[in-house]
Amino acid sequence: MPLPSPESTIRNREFTGVAVLGATGSIGESAMEVARHLGNRISVKGLSAHSQLDRLVELAREFRPDWIVATDIETANKFRWPDLPGTELLIGSQGLQQGVVGDGIDTVLAAIVGIAGLQSTLAALGAGKNVALANKETLVAAGPIVMAAARNSGASIIPIDSEHNAIFQCIQAGQAGYLSKVILTASGGPFRNWTIEQMENALPEQALNHPNWDMGRKISIDSATMMNKALEIIEARWLFDLVAGQIEVVVHPQSVVHSMVEFADGSVLAQLSPPDMRLPIQYALLYPERIPGPANRMNFSKALSLEFSPPDHSRFPALKLGLRVAEQGGTAGAVFNAANEVAVEAFLKQEIGFNDIVRAVGEVVAQHPFQSSPDLDQIVAIDQWAREETNKWILD
Repeated sequence: MPLPSPESTIRNREFTGVAVLGATGSIGESAMEVARHLGNRISVKGLSAHSQLDRLVELAREFRPDWIVATDIETANKFRWPDLPGTELLIGSQGLQQGVVGDGIDTVLAAIVGIAGLQSTLAALGAGKNVALANKETLVAAGPIVMAAARNSGASIIPIDSEHNAIFQCIQAGQAGYLSKVILTASGGPFRNWTIEQMENALPEQALNHPNWDMGRKISIDSATMMNKALEIIEARWLFDLVAGQIEVVVHPQSVVHSMVEFADGSVLAQLSPPDMRLPIQYALLYPERIPGPANRMNFSKALSLEFSPPDHSRFPALKLGLRVAEQGGTAGAVFNAANEVAVEAFLKQEIGFNDIVRAVGEVVAQHPFQSSPDLDQIVAIDQWAREETNKWILD
């Protein structure tokens, strides 16, 4: 399991060279806040954006990276690029793969949403760069391939998702060999108390209104369906070398306990902090160091109640589906992820209903031509197949 030990990652230089992929998204902007706060402890070497190129230019002028990448080729070719002295402009997915292997980069923060982040993550790991991983879809679709790439190069993967980052932190307090199970906490999203019938008629603007987190559109919908938790189940299976039976989900509306681990003796350790992605981002970038940062802190001078309850699988069937996919492995994760991306986009366009998201994903996963040990080309092919099949389901 290529998770780092403190001894292997003590910094030998004054700063950590970082490339932020997906710099204009919610995770990327939080990473920029961390970089501003930490000053010369982090040196931003590279930045990427898909289509928000005005914002990419603003960040490039502020941080003066060695390179920037615009991944949407059509938009990049139409954009009027200003002069950015000392910063090389790269275009498309090939530009990403070229940038992340460059000199001076210690850690690549992978925050590109969806399967689009897979190739650049593999390129970074292949070059021996540590990866601060915010793209859960990379492990969901190609977990064994990604983890093997890290092992082969000696690179480390530290998760940025608050749940997996919390699990990683808790494991440091014990020994991985004594780990019994992990407990992923879920806020329950905006529909935590809604009935199935109410969710059937839910509108995109309602599903996007998360009570605790300010996230991108796709991730917000995943939270509402609890598909995000299903994706996290699959991610945890590969990241921490678990079996599906070692992963549980508990609903925790306050989003203060970010996840827990149980050891063989029954001890349960939890990581607590206010909902603020800047904390796991900083932890992943500077591990194993812990220094003051910009994240909000717990305030125990005020009364605080923490609630936990089991999830309702009848209202949120994505959870059982995620456990089945985690247990099955092979191509199931790639199909699950691709079908969900298509179904979420269809819901946002009001082409299908809210509950249809999980229905579509479940049916496409169930009928796909399963392969137990796919290579990367086979994953790319089955991803495309799943997208086409989901679009057919939507049109039927």
